[in-house]
Amino acid sequence: MTEKKIDRQADKAKSEQLVHQLVQRIDTHPGDADAYYELATVLVDLKSYAQAEELLMKALGLFDAQPATVEKLRYGLGNVYYAAQDYPKAIQQFDQLNDQWKGAGYLMLAQSYMANGDHKRALAFALTALGSQPKDEATLQVMAENLLALGNMAQAAQYYDQVLALDSKNGHAQFDRGLVAMVQGEPYQDYFTRAKELDPIYFDKGQKRLADIERFVQAQRSPKKPQ
Repeated sequence: MTEKKIDRQADKAKSEQLVHQLVQRIDTHPGDADAYYELATVLVDLKSYAQAEELLMKALGLFDAQPATVEKLRYGLGNVYYAAQDYPKAIQQFDQLNDQWKGAGYLMLAQSYMANGDHKRALAFALTALGSQPKDEATLQVMAENLLALGNMAQAAQYYDQVLALDSKNGHAQFDRGLVAMVQGEPYQDYFTRAKELDPIYFDKGQKRLADIERFVQAQRSPKKPQ
């Protein structure tokens, strides 16, 4: 048995134990809304999305007279749908959040639309989220990723630079910043070297994108043949 498999089994056992403890906590204190939220989070970690959805739907009914609690539970339900890749339902939940959850909710909306391939709408929600959390690394990265997807390299570079200023060990951002630099004709190899060290899995997954962009850059630089 590999070490990674042993680690996964240990994590799963720990999560299952936590589920048992949280179920007991709810049985003992049925008015503890946080226990429902935490249990749903653990169920998502276990990929038990249907159970997490059912739990939070029940909790929304139980605590419907507590607006602040409803907001948190609705945010949790949106995260369940997002984790299950049911982006339309996730968007529906995040779209109903009030001001207190606005920043987190708009960021999740942006991520939901981005996952659904709607980069223009994702960018709009990321920009709104940035208004209430201008130094949030995740929000800045979503901004950068959508700008990259839309081909706005100059602005993407600015946001990736802000992300890396906050966390230079973000291998995902290092790799994408390298892609942007490559398209812009700037030095890029250092970004890829750091990305490979920091996040080898993302670096390996990005090789097709890297090859596509290399071909694009070469095509742009090749002299066009006369008609």
